[in-house]
Amino acid sequence: MTESSTDENFTVRHVHPAPRDLVFECLTTPDHLTHFWGPTGTHTPVENIVVDLRPGGAFETTMVNDRSGDRYTMRAVYVDVDAPRFVSWREIDSGVLSEVTFVDLGDGTTEVVTTQRGLPPQLRTPEARAGWGTALSRAAAYIAAIAAGEAGS
Repeated sequence: MTESSTDENFTVRHVHPAPRDLVFECLTTPDHLTHFWGPTGTHTPVENIVVDLRPGGAFETTMVNDRSGDRYTMRAVYVDVDAPRFVSWREIDSGVLSEVTFVDLGDGTTEVVTTQRGLPPQLRTPEARAGWGTALSRAAAYIAAIAAGEAGS
């Protein structure tokens, strides 16, 4: 996983050992998102995930802190959906635009480029970026496990 950033933007690239259709499905389907959405120390029950995968559709998650039980809700609206190539959403409260590009590398792997644009100061901190990084690492481990299971079927 590689990262780059400016003050208001943050980009992460990761190559997943899985075909693009599977990676896109894992990153846009509640039954998959529930397994990894959120940083280490949180979980997101499937009933706390809304995905209406179309421009103008809702994308909502409520993460639960494993220790305290505190809840963190993210509400967004999909801006663009071009399955399985691209998806973007804008968070309602912060205005952050998240853009995810899925690149089929032609060898059964997929590069995912995730960029967040317009980050407010509280989401530019090293702690916030580290938390986001753990969420992406959890997603990578889950996708690799799913891909390995499918390969063995």
